[in-house]
Amino acid sequence: MKKLSMEGIFTKPINVLLLSILCTLLWGSAYPSIKTGYELFALPTNDIPGKLLFAGVRFFAAGLITIILCSIQNKRFMLPEVSARRGILLVSLTQTVLEYIFFYISMSNTTGVKGSILNASSSFFVVILAHLFYKNDKITLNKLTGCIIGFMGIIMINQTGLSTSSFTFNFMGDGMMLLAGLAFAVGSLISKKVCQTADAMVVTGYQLGFGGLVLMVIGLITGGQLTRITTSGILLLSYMALLSAMAFSIWTALAKYNKMSKIAVYNFLTPVFGALLSALFLGEALLTFRNILALLLVSAGIGIVNVGKELRK
Repeated sequence: MKKLSMEGIFTKPINVLLLSILCTLLWGSAYPSIKTGYELFALPTNDIPGKLLFAGVRFFAAGLITIILCSIQNKRFMLPEVSARRGILLVSLTQTVLEYIFFYISMSNTTGVKGSILNASSSFFVVILAHLFYKNDKITLNKLTGCIIGFMGIIMINQTGLSTSSFTFNFMGDGMMLLAGLAFAVGSLISKKVCQTADAMVVTGYQLGFGGLVLMVIGLITGGQLTRITTSGILLLSYMALLSAMAFSIWTALAKYNKMSKIAVYNFLTPVFGALLSALFLGEALLTFRNILALLLVSAGIGIVNVGKELRK
């Protein structure tokens, strides 16, 4: 029986489909996991230092796991090239430190369903920023249409009625999640440039690990503590570290062997899984007209943006 190469494994159409869905499912599961983690570790809404420590432990562990997996794959301990270290630092500060400071604060002040929909804004911020900074990635009709539809969904999730006065916006919840999406978008552009000359898994491992370390230090020096340590809490934290390491590693491999547009179309599934899993495990309301319409608009926006890319390849 002929043995498939790594490229063969990650380019087979059915594998691309299933692995892309797995990644978005894992990322979607982070929303209820974080909310549950706050309860298991007894982290109240106003305990920001404790939550940053919680996030730091997760991403430091995820970085270590990714580096170990990458080293096993290459049969040697992997270190980032000197020329890539400044870029890795910048990616880490934007896509791990800033993004997750905003993200974890937001998840204290909003629901998992709403957070998963709002965080999808990162896909539209990427399109806008790419237009500003890359000459070969300008906004097209497809991209513009997708962004408009997507942002309509983000507006819809904050709408409690039909009048303009019914629009509600909680900065510490909604605003922080939008800032998290913006930080992710900025980090994505930096990461794209860094990975042109560096191993993508090495970049991912070290940016997660260093970012996690920074978050832990910030959490500790501001008084953060994980005072309630239980078996359930440790298992959940281990799962969250593994999901980050696994999802980033698989997505990086898919991106390496396929056109990015071929897998980016599946991004619309992340808010879908996030909302569904939050409703399932947290008992949050999902089947309301506002939530369903917002989720459909955001998912359609992401799909239109990326299908447009695929048609031009």
